[in-house]
Amino acid sequence: MITWNNLDTLESFKELSNVGRVDIKEAMSGDNGAKRVKEYNIPMAEGFTYNFAAKQVDADVLEALAKLAKEAQLTEKFEALYNGAVINTGENRLVLHQLTRGQLGDAVVADGVDKRKFYVEQQERIAEFANKVHSGEITNAAGEKFTTVVQIGIGGSDLGPRAMYLALENWAKKNNTFKMEAKFISNVDPDDAASVLASVDVAHSIFILVSKSGTTLETLTNESFVKDALKNAGLDASKHMIAVTSETSPLAKSDDYLAAFFMDDYIGGRYSSTSAVGGAVLSLAFGPEVFAQFLDGAAAEDKLSKNADIMENPEMLDALIGVYERNVLGYPSTAVLPYSQALSRFPAHLQQADMESNGKSVNRFGEPVDYVTGPVLFGEPGTNGQHSFYQLLHQGTDIVPLQFIGFKNNQLDTDVVIQDSTSQQKLCANVAAQIVAFACGKADDNKNKNFEGGRPSSIIIGDQVNPASLGALLAHFENKIMFQGFLWNVNSFDQEGVQLGKILAKKVLAHETDGLGPSGFATPVFTGCAFVCTCIPLRKSCTEFYDLFCRQIHRTAYTVPCPRRTEILRILFFSIP
Repeated sequence: MITWNNLDTLESFKELSNVGRVDIKEAMSGDNGAKRVKEYNIPMAEGFTYNFAAKQVDADVLEALAKLAKEAQLTEKFEALYNGAVINTGENRLVLHQLTRGQLGDAVVADGVDKRKFYVEQQERIAEFANKVHSGEITNAAGEKFTTVVQIGIGGSDLGPRAMYLALENWAKKNNTFKMEAKFISNVDPDDAASVLASVDVAHSIFILVSKSGTTLETLTNESFVKDALKNAGLDASKHMIAVTSETSPLAKSDDYLAAFFMDDYIGGRYSSTSAVGGAVLSLAFGPEVFAQFLDGAAAEDKLSKNADIMENPEMLDALIGVYERNVLGYPSTAVLPYSQALSRFPAHLQQADMESNGKSVNRFGEPVDYVTGPVLFGEPGTNGQHSFYQLLHQGTDIVPLQFIGFKNNQLDTDVVIQDSTSQQKLCANVAAQIVAFACGKADDNKNKNFEGGRPSSIIIGDQVNPASLGALLAHFENKIMFQGFLWNVNSFDQEGVQLGKILAKKVLAHETDGLGPSGFATPVFTGCAFVCTCIPLRKSCTEFYDLFCRQIHRTAYTVPCPRRTEILRILFFSIP
């Protein structure tokens, strides 16, 4: 029987908290370091290896982590998830994103439908549509082929698919599978849509509208922007647009789209890259065969996540070490550092996947927890990051655990030898040097040049970024996030913090915030405006400025006190007609 308990109630967690700390500087020095590098690694799918030699763990810590995994029933909870249990308690939903890439357990039937068959059916429909576009069977009104695909979506409908597209773009060009250029419109800022539309030939572009509900404000706004551009070009928008939505949304059977492909409520946006959300744009851009390889890589990594032995389950071990660092060692953040330009947007996707999933302060039952949960996650590709925020990572007051990702080979097989080494060799040398530098530091009598070391890191290293390896890498982090949510006893699959912003934006636009007090998250003075506050000197007094502001927005006076006559809050607002 599965029990859901808070992390701080588990005896194994209390034991873990009392295990002796590892001096990573000493552990990674000399022969000890060489031995750890050889021993502290776990094979992953698609030729990857997860190496945790530079983490603050030893045999005692690993033994304690194994006990924690067992008491927290991580294996059993994952099994319940992929067999169709209601894991998303906040929304009373199943969690089925792994089912888009393979059947890990029993058949899952929901709403009278075999969900694996449903996902495969959508993949087949997308593949058929993409092949017709590529062959010229589906064309624009002039009978000409589409050359560009533009995805309109926000959050998980943008970050994941965009990151995956950018990761495979050069690989596809090198391997002759590049079919169509892809662009993405996400931000409701009109400059986003305008700049994308200015960069494409709309007559030869096909647009994918992604909205599960068919009511997402930003996405529908951008759809209108696109439709207006098509109309101004003398084009029929319905001949240039497809939808990815739910079967019950208003978009599902609309004549405004060439076709509609379906997702369901059991796959959250941040986990939707392997669903129709990622499938449509990636299949159009690279071909359905490439998307299938991507799914196969993810499925192979999912299978490893089933292993009960943490030394045979890289996702579970990565998750356990992360919780140890967060809840025992007290590190507040983590950095994801891919040494591959192909993964330039991968950290941004993981930022959403991780922080939206585990950025929770209540457990699965809505009760406040007395321990920290998800860390702040950030990152950039190396070596760019080395010339940016690595200063803080090396010598800042906070220790930030690091997750390096490296590859032995580049995608384009184009390189140059300078000073007896290629650019790829230099890249690999940089990541290896950083791991050692962070762990061991460098002593110097000049304190400004002294590096304390003792900064933990791990590395996932593979051969090359390709569809299968990208799928495996994505699944690794998705499943790591899942296991950490299990350990923290939070619901990793809802996002009420996102929903709040959507609700309030609609209220502001509809002038419905009057009368709401603090419990409603608004006050009358902010009706009809979005605001950012900073202190700046102005010629007008505080009272004069606020009277003017309030008369213009509310046609009424509203006094806001300020201690300084020469400094007031600047409010940046937009008018609502």
